[in-house]
Amino acid sequence: MWIPSKLTRPARLHNAILRPRLLDRLNQAPFYRLVLFRSPAGYGKTTMAAQWLNDHPHTGWLNIDESDNDTFRFANYFLQSINKATNGACLKTQSMAERRQFACLSTLFSELFGEIAEYHEQTYLVLDDYHVINNDDIHDGMRFFLKHMPDCITLVVTSRTQPPLSTANLRVRDLLIEVDNEHLAFDQEETERFFQKRVSEDIELTVLNSLREQVEGWPSALQLIALHAQQKPNNLAESAESMASFNRSHLWDYLAEEVFDQLDRDTQQFLLQCSVLDIFNAQLVTDLTGRSDALSMLESLNRFGLFLNTLESNDNWYRFHNLFAEFLRHQRYSQIPQQRTELHTQAAYAWLKQKSPQQALIHALKSENQDLIVEVLTDYGWNMYHHGELKLLEDSIASLTADKLFSSPRLALLRAWLAQSQHRYNDVGELINETKTQLSKHSIELDDALQGEFNALLAQVAINQSKPEDALLLSEQALGQLPSTTYRSRIVATSVVGEVHHCLGNLSRALPMMQQTEKMARQYHVYHQALWALLQQSEILVAQGYIQSAYELLDQAFKLVKEQHLQQVPLHEFLLRLRAQILWCWNRLEEAEECAHKSLEVLAPFDETKSLHAYSMLARIAITRGELDKGARYLELCNSLVERSEYHIDWRANADFANILYWQAKDDTQSLAKWLKQAERPEGACNHFQQLQWRNIARTHLTLGEYDQAHEILLSLQEDAEKYNLVTDKNRNLVVQAVLSKYQNERETALAYLKDALKLTNSTGMIGNFLCEANTICDLLKELVDTRQLSELELHRAQQLLREMTSKERNRSVHFDESFVDKLLTLPDVPELVRTSPLTQREWQVLGLIYTGYSNEQIASELDVASTTIKTHIRNLYQKLNIANRQQAIETAESLLGLMGF
Repeated sequence: MWIPSKLTRPARLHNAILRPRLLDRLNQAPFYRLVLFRSPAGYGKTTMAAQWLNDHPHTGWLNIDESDNDTFRFANYFLQSINKATNGACLKTQSMAERRQFACLSTLFSELFGEIAEYHEQTYLVLDDYHVINNDDIHDGMRFFLKHMPDCITLVVTSRTQPPLSTANLRVRDLLIEVDNEHLAFDQEETERFFQKRVSEDIELTVLNSLREQVEGWPSALQLIALHAQQKPNNLAESAESMASFNRSHLWDYLAEEVFDQLDRDTQQFLLQCSVLDIFNAQLVTDLTGRSDALSMLESLNRFGLFLNTLESNDNWYRFHNLFAEFLRHQRYSQIPQQRTELHTQAAYAWLKQKSPQQALIHALKSENQDLIVEVLTDYGWNMYHHGELKLLEDSIASLTADKLFSSPRLALLRAWLAQSQHRYNDVGELINETKTQLSKHSIELDDALQGEFNALLAQVAINQSKPEDALLLSEQALGQLPSTTYRSRIVATSVVGEVHHCLGNLSRALPMMQQTEKMARQYHVYHQALWALLQQSEILVAQGYIQSAYELLDQAFKLVKEQHLQQVPLHEFLLRLRAQILWCWNRLEEAEECAHKSLEVLAPFDETKSLHAYSMLARIAITRGELDKGARYLELCNSLVERSEYHIDWRANADFANILYWQAKDDTQSLAKWLKQAERPEGACNHFQQLQWRNIARTHLTLGEYDQAHEILLSLQEDAEKYNLVTDKNRNLVVQAVLSKYQNERETALAYLKDALKLTNSTGMIGNFLCEANTICDLLKELVDTRQLSELELHRAQQLLREMTSKERNRSVHFDESFVDKLLTLPDVPELVRTSPLTQREWQVLGLIYTGYSNEQIASELDVASTTIKTHIRNLYQKLNIANRQQAIETAESLLGLMGF
C-alpha cells in the first residue's frame, strides 16, 4: 500500500555546486528544533536540504504530495521516515498507526515520544513540500511534535509558504533556523560557478550579474537560462534580455519557447503524458505510455536537465521539479485536453500493477470514468477500508451515479459501513433504506449471505437507536444467514444479541453472549470488538453486584488496549468512564477524577458532544467534595451539550443525576420542580440506566416533599431490581428508601432499609450513594452502631461511612460555600471584623483554598480563573481581614472552622 520512493531523498546532482555560506549556517542545526527552507517555487529548497544532509546517516525524508492531507496516510509515511532514520526505533508506534489505532496525531506522537525516549543519535526529519498540506489536524499534530520532540531530533521543512507551525514562538526562543528565498538566491560568486559548470563559453561577469539581478538569484530561472545557452551557444546575452522581466505567465511562455518548443514532438508528447503522475519509475511510465523505451527516455531527460529529480531508491523513481510539473500540466490542459480521461485511466491501471490501489483510485476519480471507479472499489475497496482509507473511499463512492453505485450491493454496503465506522449512526439507517429502494428499482435480490451482512449492520443501528427488540430480531436473522467464513459480521451480530439481552435485563443470557463475542474477536484479531465485549461484560457484572470482578475485568481491558495500541480509539474513553464510575462508587475520588480527565484527552479530536459522560462525572466528583462552584461549571457544559444534541437515556440520566445532586446541595427546589415536569419517564426499569432515571425522579419527588409519589416509584424499582437481579441498583434504591422513611417519620423502617443496604454493600463495596445522603442518614448510621444492631462486617462498613461523612463535611466546609458562610456569620463568637467584612463569595472560597494548602496557581486552576485574578482576590481579603500574609490567612481560617466545630 505504501510507495517507497516517497521516503527517499533526491540523489545528489553531479553538477550541483557547493554553497559553503549556507552549509556553515546549517552546521548549527543540532541546537535548533526547526530548520525551515521557505521560498517560492524553484529556489532550490529541496536541492539545498539534500546537499546539506547528503552524508548524514540518520536522516528521514518524506516527499509530500496532496494525497498526504489524509491524516492517516501522513502519519504512516511520517513514522516510516522516522523508522528509516532511526533504524527502527519506533516500530510499535508505526504498527499502531498502520492499524489506525489513534484518535489524532498528538496522541500518536505521545506514544512515539515514549517509545524513542532512549534514542539519542542526532537525527534529521525532512518534510519536503509541506506547503501542500492544508489539513488543520496535521498542522496541530506537527505543532505538538515540534513542542515535545526529543532534543536529538531536528525537524527540517521545505515550503513555499509560511507553515502554521508556531514559527513565531520558535523564533523568539531562538529555536528556528530560517533559510528563505533571500538566502537561497544565488549570489555573484555562486552564479559564476553555476554557469562555469554548465556553459562552455567564456561568460562576462557583467552579463552574469545582469542575469542574477534580473531574476533575483532565482536558481530555476538561472537553470532555464543555462539550458537555453547550451542549446544556443554564444547566445547568453540574449537569455539575459529574454528574462529581463517576468511573472508566472511569462515563465510559462519562456519554458514553452525556450525549452519545450525546442524538443522534438515525440519527447514533448512523452513529457505531457508523464505529467499526469506526481512520481514515477520506468515501469509505471511504460504502463502509462505503452512505450518500451521509457527507462532510456527518463535517463535522457535526466541528463538533459529537464527539471527531473531523481529520488534515492533501488528502482529509480523520479519526479519533475514542481515548476516544470506545473508548466507541463498547463501545457497538457491546453494542448491535449481530450486525452485527460484516457491518461488518468491508464495511470490508474499502471498504479494497480504497482500494487497501489490508493493511487489507482485517485486517478480513477480524476478520469471521471465511472466503470473504472466501480472496478477499483469492487476489487480493492474493502481492503482499503480495513487499511483506513476512509475519506478517499467516501469521495469515490460519492462520485458515482445511483445506477453505478447500486449495481453492486457490496458497494452500497461499504458506503453504509463507512458511515458506521465514523459514528454517523443516524445516517446508516437512511443509507440502508435508500439501498433497499434502489436495489428494488434495479431488480437486484440479495442472497442470504449478503442479506446477513446488511442485517448485522442494521442490528447495530437498531441498538444504537434504542430499539432492542428490532436489534435482536435482526441480529438473530443475520446469524442464521451468514456463512461461518464471514466472521466480522458474525462477531457484530453476536455482540448485538448480547447487548440486546443486557438492555432487556436478561443479564444471565447477556454475559455469556459477550464472553463468546470476546472469544471470537480475539480469535480473528478483531480487537476493537474484543474490547467492546470486555466493557459490556464489566457493565453486566456491575449490575449484578460483582463490582470487584467488574473492576478486575477492566484491568484485562486496559491490558488489551496497551497490547494492541488502542489508546486513541473512542472505546478507550468508554473503558476509562467505567473505571471512573466504579471508583466514584468506592469514593476513590482522585482516581475517578484522573480517569475522567484521561477520557477527555481521548475524546479531544472528536465532536465535543461525545464528552457529556466525562463532564457529568467530573461534576459529580466536585459536588461530592463540596466544590459546588466547580461542579456548577461542569454542569453548565453538560447542560449546553444536552441542549444541542440527542443522547441515549443512559447519558442523560447520568447528567441529570449530577444536576439533581447540585440542586439538592443548593436547596434549589425551583430547578428540581422544573426538571421533574419535563423529565423522561422510561417504560420500564429492567436495566441500570432506566433504574437510574426513575431513581432520579423518585429522589426529586422526595426532595420536594412529594413522599407518596417517591414511595410508589421506589417500590416499583425494587420489584424490577429483584426480578432482573439488578443487585447494585437494589443497593442504591435501599439508601433512598431509608431517606424517604426517615422523612415520613418511620424511623424503624428507615433503619431496616439502611441495614439491608449495608449488607449488600459488603459485597459491592459501594459507598458513594450513602455519601450523597450523608446529612440525612448520618444519625441513622450512628444509631445502628451505638445500639449494636449490626453484624461485625456491617458495623465495620457503617463506621467507615461515618468517617467518610465527617471527612466529606470537613472538606465541604473548607471551600466556604454560601450556606457555610451564612451559618458562620450568625455565630455569637465570630469576630466583629469578619461579621462586618464585605468579603465576596469568591474571596471566601480563596480563603478556604489557602487554608487547604493550595498555591496561587492551584487556586487559579481550581476556580478556573487567571493567576492575576487570584492575586487580586488575595490582596482584597488581606485588606478586609487585616492580615499580612498567607500564614495569618491560614490561622484565620482555622479559627473560623473551630467556631463551627471542626
